Amino acid sequence: MTVTPANIPDKPALEGLEAKWEEVWEDRGTYRFERDGATRSDVYSIDTPPPTASGSLHIGHVFSYTHTDVVARYKRMRGKRVFYPMGWDDNGLPTERRVQNFYGVRCDPSLPYIENFEPPHRGGDGKSIKAADQQPISRQNFIELCLELTQEDEKTFEALWRQLGLSVDWTQTYRTIDDNARRASQLGFIRNIERGEAYQDMAPTLWDVTFRTAVAQAELEDRDQPGAYHRLAFHSEDGDIHIETTRPELLPACVALVAHPDDERYQPYFGKTVRTPLFDVEVPVLAHQLAQPDKGSGIAMICTFGDVTDVIWWRELKLPNRSILGQDGRIIGEAPEAITSEKGKAVYAEMAGKTVFSAKKIVVDALTESGELEGEIKKITHPVKFFEKGDKPLEIVSTRQWYVKNGANDEALRARLLEHGKNLKFWPDFMRVRYENWVAGLSGDWLISRQRFFGVPIPVWYPIDPEGNVQYESPILPAEDQLPVDPSSDAPAGYQESQRGQAGGFQGEVDVMDTWMTSSLTPQLVGGWERDAELFELVYPFDVRPQGQDIIRTWLFSTLLRSELEAQTLPWQNATLSGFIVDPDRKKMSKSKGNVVTPAGLLDQHGSDAVRYWAASSRLGTDAAFDPQRPTQIKIGRRLAIKVLNAAKLVLGFDAEGTEFASITNPLDLAMLAELRQVVETATASLDEYNHARALEVTETFFWTFCDDYLELVKNRAYSEADADGRKSAVAAMRLATSVLLRLFAPVIPFATEEVWSWWQDGSVHQAAWPQVSELPESGEPAVLALASEALISIRGAKTAEKVSQKTPILNITIEVPEAQLEHLQAVAEDLKQVGRIEAMALATGEAFAVRDLELGEAPQKQK
Repeated sequence: MTVTPANIPDKPALEGLEAKWEEVWEDRGTYRFERDGATRSDVYSIDTPPPTASGSLHIGHVFSYTHTDVVARYKRMRGKRVFYPMGWDDNGLPTERRVQNFYGVRCDPSLPYIENFEPPHRGGDGKSIKAADQQPISRQNFIELCLELTQEDEKTFEALWRQLGLSVDWTQTYRTIDDNARRASQLGFIRNIERGEAYQDMAPTLWDVTFRTAVAQAELEDRDQPGAYHRLAFHSEDGDIHIETTRPELLPACVALVAHPDDERYQPYFGKTVRTPLFDVEVPVLAHQLAQPDKGSGIAMICTFGDVTDVIWWRELKLPNRSILGQDGRIIGEAPEAITSEKGKAVYAEMAGKTVFSAKKIVVDALTESGELEGEIKKITHPVKFFEKGDKPLEIVSTRQWYVKNGANDEALRARLLEHGKNLKFWPDFMRVRYENWVAGLSGDWLISRQRFFGVPIPVWYPIDPEGNVQYESPILPAEDQLPVDPSSDAPAGYQESQRGQAGGFQGEVDVMDTWMTSSLTPQLVGGWERDAELFELVYPFDVRPQGQDIIRTWLFSTLLRSELEAQTLPWQNATLSGFIVDPDRKKMSKSKGNVVTPAGLLDQHGSDAVRYWAASSRLGTDAAFDPQRPTQIKIGRRLAIKVLNAAKLVLGFDAEGTEFASITNPLDLAMLAELRQVVETATASLDEYNHARALEVTETFFWTFCDDYLELVKNRAYSEADADGRKSAVAAMRLATSVLLRLFAPVIPFATEEVWSWWQDGSVHQAAWPQVSELPESGEPAVLALASEALISIRGAKTAEKVSQKTPILNITIEVPEAQLEHLQAVAEDLKQVGRIEAMALATGEAFAVRDLELGEAPQKQK
């Protein structure tokens, strides 16, 4: 392509480049995945994280998705056919809560469906939508509103991703609630059942009383909460035993006392029984390694269930279940059969129906009155388990739930998962230990059922026998060609809808799956599993899974688990883990903390290239502080992008007629390209190891030397008509360097580089070949450029010290350098004289670099 003044704008600017090039890329299909004729070795596949489509994207999304996009663009330029889809995680609790708040509704599955339902509110109309004001609607109506709102959110998200310049193939998108996702999720689960990997059980379950749903181990977080130790007296023939507890309201559920087997204080009691205070129930005193001799009195009561340790003790010591908590978080009405005393029954009757807070007061008052509460109540602060999205402490209730085996109770499976962790390449590698610790510390199988409304239904029904009893142990599974199904509204094969809930009929499962049961199949969802075998062979196992470090235990582990259960393989070869975005106080940004920054304003104000530069400047696994009031790194990125435009305009403005690779003969030009050769080597090696920050760092460092020193040194020669060979060498070298630099920068600042590329090259820079060292001359000594830069800085510094303009001529100057560098300096002497306006320059040897014998001429007169 011939460069003409018409190709280059008079004043290149970043403004408007996003809209201009996004449209061109879409029209040309620049980032379209071309599968025709491809083999697996031709393809680079990315298992893209689907952002939660509820609310708005935040700066952390821009941070991590930019990291992925840099890799995608790099691999595309390396000749790979990049499979880079985009998904939307639109099912689950965040969407439900957003719909409730946006439309002022809540789901009541008992209500009938209303056609053409119009919600009472549509977000932001100023009316109250508190829980008490939310209108109850049917499950089907509620789901329709969920789909409606998420579709609008997804349009907004896509527009922002396009503005950011993600090189996604927008023909390859998916939703975690669409028909394909529901079918794949249900198909995978049915196969889990058929292989014996999924099962249901009535068991102690971590339960959020606010959302009325079970919670998995991976969804827990500890929060410090106020509490109090109560010292209680248990009675025995050998005297009282005192325990200290923060949960006296669970006394009716006490099934044993437990102490460490080596604790000499309690060894005489092991195998004997004691009677509980207030309720007078006989319970055994047992030994277990998990008891802590140095905590409280060294002996604890086991209740069903106060915490996860109670569950372990209950299982391993084979104790009875006397659960007293209901799914609403209140004490159930029927007392455990073990309570037979009149006093115990009376206290329990007073507790029944109360919250745990009110029940605790009743028990404490009764213990105080009976004299079985000893000493003062000691207030403490201690960690309490919460659902990560909840605002009340979790309880443990007995419920029937579905589970998937994850290695917690299967050492062979755990060993295979740990082996997969060793074979997977983690970037950075220190993140591997987080996966290994999680797998090693699993204490229970994956609880996958959720008592929610908007999600992938668990695809099972249960037969009802002639006596009206639901046969949970004999679930009815759909055929694979029936999927997806919703058992709450679809009838199983061989039954009529009229038989729902009837003796001899069926009952549909109403629970949905944990959202990770769908997200754990993202490689299968986007790869065409069970629907496009040809595509699946091209992309699976995927090349990379990019994700946040905080979901190693959830998304990374669950995906790896499902791949092992389904195919006994790793789902990807590499896992790249981004760090967190933290505020100026080094606190992680999150919606719950209220310190989240949304990216739209930053993109509009500073430009997408600038924001991408900020993101790409941080290494994987490293947290990045961000202060929206002082976005220094973003401003540096904007300055870089503008400089790329202006430097290219300067370079392309020189007459290039007759210039070619062979024209590059000047030592300074060869030196510059020799240093650039090293940059290409380092940047390429860094990107091969997912170190985008290092690749950007070395490229940017060279670029500023190229602009500030090299261009200044050679631009006079590039204009010269007297030195034809020198002019051609300079222009050819500048153009070659510009071509290489544009391609090195293209993954990070795609808009500015594409703009410049269009001025003088055909096609897109993002489809151009990544620069190779073979493009650059092998001859040339990088030290020449470094020495020339040092000399130029020193000449400028000498003039500054004399407080004169840089345009002031130098009549005489002597530059000293060590003898080994004298030849290098001689090679650039003419360029130095031109740029420094030097009439006479002497070179001499010395111990170190130095400028002396400076004689200045007359400063030029300022023109009026």
